[in-house]
Amino acid sequence: MSPNVTVTVEDKIATISLTDVDRMNALTSATISELISAFEAAHHDNDIWVVVLRAEGDRGFCVGRDLREVRANDLSHPGTADSLPMHGLERNLFEVIVECAKPVIAAIFGHTLGGGAELALAADIRIAADNLSIGFPEVTRGFGANFASVVLPRIVPLGVANDLLFTGRRIGASEASAVHLVNRVVPPAALDRAARDYAETLRSNAPLTIRRYKAMGTRAQGLPLAAALRLDAPPNPYLSEDRREGIAAFLEKRSPEWAAR
Repeated sequence: MSPNVTVTVEDKIATISLTDVDRMNALTSATISELISAFEAAHHDNDIWVVVLRAEGDRGFCVGRDLREVRANDLSHPGTADSLPMHGLERNLFEVIVECAKPVIAAIFGHTLGGGAELALAADIRIAADNLSIGFPEVTRGFGANFASVVLPRIVPLGVANDLLFTGRRIGASEASAVHLVNRVVPPAALDRAARDYAETLRSNAPLTIRRYKAMGTRAQGLPLAAALRLDAPPNPYLSEDRREGIAAFLEKRSPEWAAR
């Protein structure tokens, strides 16, 4: 990957890191493309069972779209949009994360704003440092926060989502935890370890079952109950080798050895 995005894989856990510390990991077009490639690779790699999305630095996880790049595009191509939501030659970054078959844990801290906050929303689990300052300032810049406008009201109560989107205000870790925007809050020094420990917990569970939970939870939203119960999103753990292994391990009083088959 580039100096702005690195990927490491260890013990079936892929760690995708934002590393443009000087710009607080602002999302340039190149960084967005690299993140899409990283998550696509994790989606298709059978040796990856869990993904951790994290960032280097101590000031912020990600401050969103690189406005200098947007401004330069406006000047060089007047009258055209830098990028319209869900348009263009590439898939949308947030959609790619949502549709990644593997569970995604975001370790967020400090300034987590705009597109950076949307990165966090796209993850399945959000672990935050207690110095978190998260918000959606698009309303103060004339942007639209397309992903957040759809997904945020599915995570927090509609009134809370409206407040955050309409005002663009930032909230800290305690308020984010209170409205269930984040799953857990830890000291900044413990953030990476907490995300890794959580990833290791998921890795120890049946991988096909977790992928099934993610697929069903994502695809069943908005469906009537009868339709959702019959959705049967893949993968199917019920006929898997892992189901037989799980039963055998329980009866034999040992830890299961999952094969993701």
